[in-house]
Amino acid sequence: MPALKVGLQKLVDQLRALQKCFMSMEEPVNMNNSEDADSDLSTHRNRSRSSFDEGSLYISCTRPHSLVDPGKPYSSHSPVIKTGWLDKTPPKGTLIFQKRWVTLDAEFLRYYQNEKEVFSKRFIAVSTIADVLSVGEQKFEVVTKNRTFLFRAENSAVRGEWVAVLKETIQQLCSNGKTRSPSLSDAGGDSRGEKQGYLEMNGSRSKLFIVVSADRVFLYLNSEDRSQGIGITSIDMNMGSVKSTDPRAFSLNTCYKPFSFVAETTQQRDEWVEAMQACIGRSLSSDTVVWSVWVEESNRRCADCGAEDPDWASVNLCVVICKCCAGVHRSLGQSVSKVRSLRMDEKVWTDSLVQVFVQLGNDRSNLFWASNVPPSETIRPSSNNEERQNFIKTKYCQRKYRQYHRLFGCQEDLNKALCKSVQTGDLLETMSLVFCGADVNCSTGDPDVPNPLCIAQNYGRKLLEEFLFHNLNTEFPGVQDVERVIPQVAVPIPHAGILFKIGSTTRAVTERKGKGDFSQRWCTLDKGVFKYFDGEKRAHPCGEIKMSDVQCLVVNPLGKHGYLHTFELYQISGRIHLFGADTPDSVQQWIETIAKAIVPPEAEGMASWSFERVGRLRYTEGPNPHCPRACWVAAGGSTLLVLLHGTDRPESIDLRKLQELCVQPEPGPVVLVDRGRTLRLEGDRRADFPGWANSLQQGAGRGDGPLDQQQLTGTDVPVIVDRCLGFITQYGLKSEGIYRKAGVQSKVTALLSSLCLDARRVQLTEGEHKVDDVANTVKRFLRSVREGVFDGEQASLPWLRTVALSETSRRISQYQTLLASLPPVHQATLGAVINHLYCVQCFAEENKMDAHSLSIVFGPTLFQADGTDKSAGQVVEDLVQHYQAIFDVDAEHVKRQIEMISHIITAKEDRPDEETRTICGIYLEVKEEGSELLVQVSQKTTATDVVSEVLRRRNISSQPEDYWSCFLVNDKDDMERPLHYQEQVLPVCFSLDKDCHLVIKKNDYMKTILTCTDGWVNVTRNGHVQFCEEKGQRAKGSFSKRYCVVTATSLEIYKTPKSNHPEKDCHLQALKVYCGIRKKLQPPSSWGMTVVWTQDQHEMHRWYLCCESDQELTDWLATFFFLQHHGDLWPGTS
Repeated sequence: MPALKVGLQKLVDQLRALQKCFMSMEEPVNMNNSEDADSDLSTHRNRSRSSFDEGSLYISCTRPHSLVDPGKPYSSHSPVIKTGWLDKTPPKGTLIFQKRWVTLDAEFLRYYQNEKEVFSKRFIAVSTIADVLSVGEQKFEVVTKNRTFLFRAENSAVRGEWVAVLKETIQQLCSNGKTRSPSLSDAGGDSRGEKQGYLEMNGSRSKLFIVVSADRVFLYLNSEDRSQGIGITSIDMNMGSVKSTDPRAFSLNTCYKPFSFVAETTQQRDEWVEAMQACIGRSLSSDTVVWSVWVEESNRRCADCGAEDPDWASVNLCVVICKCCAGVHRSLGQSVSKVRSLRMDEKVWTDSLVQVFVQLGNDRSNLFWASNVPPSETIRPSSNNEERQNFIKTKYCQRKYRQYHRLFGCQEDLNKALCKSVQTGDLLETMSLVFCGADVNCSTGDPDVPNPLCIAQNYGRKLLEEFLFHNLNTEFPGVQDVERVIPQVAVPIPHAGILFKIGSTTRAVTERKGKGDFSQRWCTLDKGVFKYFDGEKRAHPCGEIKMSDVQCLVVNPLGKHGYLHTFELYQISGRIHLFGADTPDSVQQWIETIAKAIVPPEAEGMASWSFERVGRLRYTEGPNPHCPRACWVAAGGSTLLVLLHGTDRPESIDLRKLQELCVQPEPGPVVLVDRGRTLRLEGDRRADFPGWANSLQQGAGRGDGPLDQQQLTGTDVPVIVDRCLGFITQYGLKSEGIYRKAGVQSKVTALLSSLCLDARRVQLTEGEHKVDDVANTVKRFLRSVREGVFDGEQASLPWLRTVALSETSRRISQYQTLLASLPPVHQATLGAVINHLYCVQCFAEENKMDAHSLSIVFGPTLFQADGTDKSAGQVVEDLVQHYQAIFDVDAEHVKRQIEMISHIITAKEDRPDEETRTICGIYLEVKEEGSELLVQVSQKTTATDVVSEVLRRRNISSQPEDYWSCFLVNDKDDMERPLHYQEQVLPVCFSLDKDCHLVIKKNDYMKTILTCTDGWVNVTRNGHVQFCEEKGQRAKGSFSKRYCVVTATSLEIYKTPKSNHPEKDCHLQALKVYCGIRKKLQPPSSWGMTVVWTQDQHEMHRWYLCCESDQELTDWLATFFFLQHHGDLWPGTS
C-alpha cells in the first residue's frame, strides 16, 4: 500500500507539472486529479478556474464568434446527432455539478467547457459505451467497461431525449457491424497511417499518449485510456501544419492554437513530423478518384514494382504507381513523367482522364512499356532505391523494354499513322505511336484541324484528347526538328545570390507569410535549372526547378509578405514556390533573369517589362474554340502583352478599352473582345489561373480608381462618363433645371455602384432610368473620382489662378497651355464634359441652364471643392463660353452636332407616341463636301424610304431604269454593299464607324442581275474561285484556288471538287456580300467580292473571293442576292 500511495502521489505531481506547462501558454491549460475540471459554477458562461478535474485537460481555445456553430463542433467527422448543456458529475468532496457543453455524433460523446470551445475536455468513443442508465432525478450514467460517467439534465424530458439518442446511436453502431470492444481502432478511428507513442508537452516533464490516425491526431493521458476509448481531445489535421523548432521539439499549429511537443531523440522527432505531415496530406485528400481508377483491377498493383494499392500515377505515361516509384518518376522531371496523386490532385482528374486509366490499365500499358523486361531486371516492392531508379530510368527514359512500333524510325509515316489512329479512337495504338516517336504537334496540313489534338476534338475523341493534351510537352527521344510547344529560352544567363524561401505548396499562398516562415537559401540559375542550397558552400541542393517546368512567374505587391519584395514560381506539376528579400535591386534582377529563362526569344521584351505576372496559357480565337494553342502572356497594370502562336512579336492590348471582358466560373475561360476579335484564355484548372483572371479584371478598370484606371472608350473617355452624358444628351437637354435638381439618392447610389462595378454591362434606357438620377450619378462620379479631372489638387491650382487674368485672350492661351499639360485621359474627359455642357447651354431657353448656371454646379464638382472658392465656377464658365477656341474645335463640326441634337429632340416632341428617331448623315452619289443630307431614321425606315427622301429633297426625278439604291461604303477596305430595298437602315446607321458611310447612287449591277435571274427557281452555283481568309484583325495566308458551292442554305468552300467535306462553311442568311476587295491584300484580279459574317456576336470573319471576269462576278453576286432574298430583288420583280 505505501508503494501504491507513492505511485499515486508521483502521478499527481506529474499532472500538476503538466498543468503548469499549459498555464504558461497564451491560452491556459488546466489539469488536476479529479474526474472533471472546474471548481464551482456560477453560470455556464462565467466560471472560476481555480480548481481542476481529475484526468482532464482544459485547453482554453475558442472559435471566433462567426465560426461557432453548436451543431458542428470542431473535428467532428460524423454529422452531429445531438448537442446541449448538461451538468457533469462533481469533483470529489463537493456537491456542485459542473455545466458542460455536450455533443454526440456517430463516433464520440464529447464535452466542452462551453459552446464556443474548439477542443474538448474529454471524449468517449461510442463503441466503448456498454450501457446508458437513468438514475435519480434528471440524471443518467454512461457506462463503459472500466468507468462510469454521471450527467444531469435540466429536466426529466431532456434526460429522456439524451438516453434515447445514446441508446439508438449505440444500437445503430452494432447493426452496422462495428465492434463494441475497446480496441485501438474504436478509440482512435481508422488505423490507416497510424503512429502512436508518448510525447512530452514542451516545457514539462510529463507526457501524453499521442495517436496519429487517418486524418486526425488524438491526445490521451496514457495508453490505458487509449485502449479504453477515453481521450482528452482530437485535432482535425485539414487545417494543421507541422514545423520542427528544436533538435527534439516540433509544433503542430492549427488556426486556433499551437501544440508543442518534445520527442526523446531527433530521429523520433523526424518520424513524428513525417507521420503528422502524412496525416495532413490524408486530411486534404479524397478517395473518389483512387477508387474510380481501381475499378480496373490491374491498377491496384504498381506498374513498376507491383506494390499493392498504389495511389499515384504518371498522367502522361498512363501508369498507376506506388509512392516509392512516384518519387523516382518525379526526379525524371515534368518533361518525362508528370506525377499526380490519385488522392490529393483531384482537380487534375477529369472524368476523361480517369477513363483513360480505366480503359488502358497497368496491364495494357505494360504491354507497351514492359514487353521485353528480363526477369533479372524486374523490381519488387522491397527493392532498394538504387534498383528502383535504374529500372524506372531504363524503362521510361531509355525506353529499353517497350514494344517497338512497326513504323519506328519513319517520322513522316509515324505522324500520318498518329492522325489516323486519333480519328479511329484507338487509345493503345495512339500511345504506342506517340512513345515511339510520332510528333504530337505535327502538322496535318488542314487549317481547321492543324494537329492531332484538334483532330481528337473535332471527332469527339475525349479520351484521346486528354492523352494528347498531357503529352504536348513530353520529351520524345529521336524526334528531330519538330515544333515544340515549349520553345528555347530567350537568354540563358547564369545568376546566383541569396533569397529567402518558404516550403513549396500545391495551393495558392493567400495568407500573409511572416519573415519567420522563410528560410535563407543560396540560389543559382544556370543552364535552365534553378537550384537552392542551405548555404553557398553546400555541394548538394535542397531542391531544384527546371525553367522549362515553370508556367507562371508572379511578382507580388510590395509588403504582401514579411519580406518587402516577393515573387512566386508556379510549376506544371502544381507546386508553388515563394521567394523574397528586402533588397529591391536583387529581387528585380532575379525576376528579370528568371523571366528571360522561361520565355521564348520572341517574347524577350516581356522579361524586361515591369510585369505583374508572366507565363504560358492556352488560347483560342476564331470560329473553332476547340483547338487551343499555347501562347505567352504578360500582365501589368492595364496592359496585356500576348505572343500568339505563329507570331514573331507580342501584341499589346489595352485592357481598359476592351469591348467586353467575361470571366467565366472556374474552370471556364476568360473571354476578351478587343477591336472585334474574340480571344479566349484558358487555364486548365491551374492554381495560377484565378490570379490571371483577377489581374485582367483589375487591369480592365474599375470605378474606384483614378481616371486613367477606368474602363475607357476608344476616345479615352471613361465609359461611365460617356454613358451618362450620352443619355442626358438624348433625353434631358430640355429638362428644366438639369444638373441643378436632385435625383433619388438611393437610385443614384445604386446606379453609380453598378457603373463602377462594370460600366460596359450597364445600359441606360429611358423607361428604366430618370434624367435627374443619371445627371446626379455623373456629378457624383466626377466629384469623387480619385485625383479628379484636373489630375490632383496641386495640378488644379494653376487653373484657378488663371481667372485673375483680365484679358480674355490671355486666359484662353493659358487654358490651352494647361489643357496640353494634362494626361491624355484627363484631357479627353474634360473635353467630353465641356462639350456636353456647351450643348446643354445651347438649349438654355428650355432648360434654364446657361453657362453661368452650369458653372455654379460644375465648378465645385470638377474641382472637387466645397463651393466657397468662386474661381472654380469662373473657370468652368470660361471653358464653356470659349469651348471652340480652348479645345480647338471646328465651328462647322459644333454646328452640325447641335443640328443633329435638335433634329432628335424635335422629332421626339412632334411624335411623342412614336418610337424615337435618330439623325443619320447620308451622301448623294459621292462623299464630298456639300453632298451630305441629314435624314431622320427610325426602326421602321427602309432603304427605299431613305432613297425617296434624299431624291425628293434634291429634286431628282427617278426613272425605273435608274435603280437608285442605298449603299454601305467602306473606304478603308475598298468595298461596298447595296442594301436590299426592304432592309432597315437604323441598325446600319448604328454600326457605322469612321471609315464607313451611306451613299445614295445608281446600282449599276442591278439591271444585269435582274436579267440574269429572270426565270430562276431552284438555284445553286458552284465553281472555282481564288480564296483568302481573314479572322479578327489579321489576314491569313494568300489567295489560293478553292471550289465554292452556294446552295439555298449555305456557302461551302472545298479544297477540290472531289473533297468529301468542306474546309469552311457558313449559313447563307448569316453573311453579308460586298463588292470589292481590300487592295492591300493584292488580289489576283479586279473582279472580287468580300463575304463578311459574324460569330458569337463579336468574332468577325472575312472571306475574299476573286473571279476571272466581270460576268463571272455578276453571276456569283446574282446567286447570293437571289437566294438570300428568295428572288425578291427589286420592287415588283418577285
